[in-house]
Parts: sequence; C-alpha cells; structure tokens
Amino acid sequence: MFDISLIRFIPKNTKIPFINMRVFAIGLSLLAIIVSIFLYSTKELNYGLDFKGGTVWEFDIGEQPTDAITSDIREIGNSLGLGDVTLQTISQKEHDHDALRLAIGKQPALEGDENDDRAQQSALGKVKTAIMAKYPDTVQRGVQSLGTKVSGELKKRGAIAVILALVMVLLYIWVRFEWQFGLGAVAALAHDVTLTIGVFALTGQEFNLSIVAAILTIVGYSLNDTVIVYDRIRENLRKFKKMPLAEVLNLSINDTLSRTIMTSFTTLLALFALYFLGGPGLHGFSFAMIWGVFVGTYSSIFIASPILLLLGVNRGGLQKEG
Repeated sequence: MFDISLIRFIPKNTKIPFINMRVFAIGLSLLAIIVSIFLYSTKELNYGLDFKGGTVWEFDIGEQPTDAITSDIREIGNSLGLGDVTLQTISQKEHDHDALRLAIGKQPALEGDENDDRAQQSALGKVKTAIMAKYPDTVQRGVQSLGTKVSGELKKRGAIAVILALVMVLLYIWVRFEWQFGLGAVAALAHDVTLTIGVFALTGQEFNLSIVAAILTIVGYSLNDTVIVYDRIRENLRKFKKMPLAEVLNLSINDTLSRTIMTSFTTLLALFALYFLGGPGLHGFSFAMIWGVFVGTYSSIFIASPILLLLGVNRGGLQKEG
C-alpha cells in the first residue's frame, strides 16, 4: 500500500529504544509523584468557590457586557483584597442582553466575631458598592450562598468520581486484554491524575469543579492513547511469537508513534487557542488539559508499556479479537 500522506512529521519505521529508557523514565515519574504528594500534603490546593464555599451575586448592568466591561468589573472585584473573584456571563431569556454572575470565595471571620456570614455579607457589600459606583444602572438579580457542608460534599463526590473512573478503566482493560494490561493502564492514569493535582498545588491555580471535569477528560484521553498502543502490542505479540517481549513493546510503540504525536499536537493546538483566547473563566480547565495531554502521552509510552515487561504477558491467553 502506498503512503499518500502529504506531510509526514515523524519518519516511517522509527526504531527509538523507548523500553531501554524505562528505568530512567519510571524513576523520574516516581520522583514527580512523591513531590506531588508532598506538595498536596503540605500546601493546600487553592480551592475555588465550589469546594470552600462563598457567595454568588447575579446582576444586570443595564447594557450588553463586553470584554472590556467584564475585565473592568473583574479588576474592581480583585482590587478589594477579597481573594480571587470570578466572573461569568449568563444569558437572560427575558432581556435582550446578558447578565453577570460574580463569585466571592469564603471570607475569614471578622476580628472578634465568630460568625462567618457577617464577613461574607461585608465582602458582598464592598463589591456591590464599588461596582454600582462605576455602573449606576446595576440591578441585582439574585444572591446565592454555598456553605461549607455543600462544598465538602462536592469535594467528596469529585474524589469518588475520579476513583470510580479508574476502577471502571481497570475492569474494561481487564476484560478486553488481560489483567496485566489493566494494571498498566490504571498505573498510567493514576500517574496522570497525581501529577495534575501536584501541578495545581505547585502553581496555586484555582481548583474547582471544572478542574475535576478536566481530570476526568484527561483520564479518557490518556486511556485512548494507551489502548491504541496496547492494541498494537497485542497484534505484534501474535505476529512475532518468538520475538522477546521488550522488542515487541519497542516495535509497537514506534508503530503508533506518528499517530500518538499527531493526535497530541492537534489537540494542543485547540487547547492553546482555548487558553489564550477563551478568557479567564477557561484558563484553569484549558491549563489542566494542556498538562494532561503532555503527561498522558508520556505515560502511555513510558509507564503503561514498561509495566507489561515487569508483569509479563501470557501470549497464549491473548484474545484473538478486541
């Protein structure tokens, strides 16, 4: 069959000895995991409103919000020393223009006062006064409070969602391939999730429900990469029955290398556009996804595959069809 590709970034029939680099790669990953766990344990994540509670104020400024207006309002909120203030645009069915939703994180209790509600109301009052001074036509549409009990429940459910995703992946890969493949895939995914949480602990970026959604998306992306490599490994194990396992793994990774890199490259193009042009509300999600594409691609090659060499594979037990 002729190769009709107009552009080829990766040469055909590459012979990069990925498996030979497994000791260095796994050592590097273990170090990164230890650092991530240490950072998470000693430096609390910068939880957003979803996880630490706070107040949401919905209001209408009397005109269609533009990028300049939303940036101005966000700067007003951040200048008051109340921590990160997030702003979203929301549609209104009864009006011909959008409204705004401003979120203020949980505030520490005022000095000599154990009532957190007073501190929260005081913070909201400062924001309202400052914004109404600049935009006198502002009309309040509603105020919502998210307590610590609700935010704690959201945190718990987010963790359960990630753990269940890993368990279901293990079962899926176990049924489709063998248990060794399942453990390799879950190890790679646990590696990706841990490093993603670690980079948020390191950078101090806000960690909210959209980041949990990004982590679950990273799990799906990384799993897709891993299954592609595993499919080729299984095919080559049946094709080259006497070839040493390490050589089969190297051959399989090189066979899928072009597809892996091109998929990651095109995904990153979209994510970088989302990060730079999507506005502050999408920065956290797109940052997590960009990081996830890098670590997901890395783990498919340097974690999931070498684990098969460590655990061994029963070639006679491989299914003939996926």
